[in-house]
Amino acid sequence: MRISLTGRSALVIVDVQNDFLPGGALAVPKGDLILEPLNKYILLFSGRGLSIFATRDWHNESHVSFSERGGPWPTHCVQNTWGAQISSRLSLPADARIIDKAFSSERDAYSGFQETVLDLELHRLGVKRLFIGGLATDYCVKMTVLDSIDLGFETALLLDAIKGVDLNPGDSEKAIEEMISKGAIGIMLSDLLL
Repeated sequence: MRISLTGRSALVIVDVQNDFLPGGALAVPKGDLILEPLNKYILLFSGRGLSIFATRDWHNESHVSFSERGGPWPTHCVQNTWGAQISSRLSLPADARIIDKAFSSERDAYSGFQETVLDLELHRLGVKRLFIGGLATDYCVKMTVLDSIDLGFETALLLDAIKGVDLNPGDSEKAIEEMISKGAIGIMLSDLLL
């Protein structure tokens, strides 16, 4: 489906952090393959003066999602560590807004909207249409996209700029189907009307 960039569009990049990339504590298989397409989207949005947001897991050292506390994941994205940093291979402009999430030790947050200022910031800027990519398709991307739809944003899922964990084979595919069935528009870079 073809879709246009308007002055009310924004790019949301989900959790492209060192710990989720190859060599990190919770690496998404082939997660680095989304860096090049994401950088193309960044160039497009920044070239048109459109807002860019990047979410990041910002856990404290005893986060409830960590296996040592009975959670499902190894320790990852601990505040102020290399693993929590957004990848330096992502060409974020200086004015990109960083949105920290899952910073409370007792609550996990997969969505970039959960207990963050993202919704407020987008409304303040008059944004109506979101373009969302990043890591991981079947967790934080999915929850961010579903919340975006629930909050009333037109939501485009960047199919060429997402990768999933696939703990169970097919999880990512199912996540994409669910997002699209709930109203997300699945697009590739070539679908953008410029």
